[in-house]
Amino acid sequence: MISQLELLNEHRCFGGWQRYYQHPSQTIGLPMRFSIYLPPQVAAESAKECNDSRCLGEGQFPVLFFLAGLTCTEETFMIKAAAQQYAAEHGIILIAPDTSPRGAQVPTEDDDWDFGTGAGFYLDATRAPWSDHYRMESYVADELYEIVTQIFPGDGQRVGIFGHSMGGHGALVLAQRHPGKFKSVSAFAPIAAPTRCPWGKKAFEGYLGDDESQWAQHDASCLMASQASAPYPKGILVDQGLADQFLAEQLHPEALEQACEKVGQPLTLRRHEGYDHGYYFIMSFMADHMRFHAERL
Repeated sequence: MISQLELLNEHRCFGGWQRYYQHPSQTIGLPMRFSIYLPPQVAAESAKECNDSRCLGEGQFPVLFFLAGLTCTEETFMIKAAAQQYAAEHGIILIAPDTSPRGAQVPTEDDDWDFGTGAGFYLDATRAPWSDHYRMESYVADELYEIVTQIFPGDGQRVGIFGHSMGGHGALVLAQRHPGKFKSVSAFAPIAAPTRCPWGKKAFEGYLGDDESQWAQHDASCLMASQASAPYPKGILVDQGLADQFLAEQLHPEALEQACEKVGQPLTLRRHEGYDHGYYFIMSFMADHMRFHAERL
């Protein structure tokens, strides 16, 4: 059963509504927040009254999940990416979760910016004490998916996913681990091979333990290399800035490129001179990503 939603605030935006909600998450076991943009094609005034599990009508609108990067919240993408104008143009519902549980009371969760609070890595932790609440994969792929397709009029047969950095990792991994749910996938500067980089190794050891075979199940490049055939025959889009300060040590897009080539997965990996890791880069190519998903959804 879907828990009750509390509307925190809302803003009129490009003819639609930008909204922020909180709810008691059954998956996480704590209150969670998410943001959602309802384009003008959605009956926004009806959606405004939706605070329980009543469906707003037949799911008829495509949905696009965005997973944000380290230290971000459910607000970051909606404020900084300039995506709503394109969602309004294409009639797409945008939804973005927070990047981790908040207030899990794990003693070290606020010690580092790249692990713990704001750094859930979109996986279900199996190592105590993180396993009690850090269950971001199930939260996104099951609970939030159910919210957007049952409370809101999202079409469960037309759901895509994209993200940035840690969220790009999450999008590429969740798309492969839940191919029946996500019909399209793209990423900005993803952590494409987390088993090879400091961010990924730290997160995987902390959340999953020492068994590196489990790590590979959450590494987009490892997952892709193990596919029997191309999981997304209509293609995957990845944009990467060549002035990205994290490119050499943390991101490894070449690993994803090699894995896609191995299994015949169509990949458009665009490398851009002068662009760094931030949201100025993301907003520069947002129109392309929104069009990419609209064509597939």
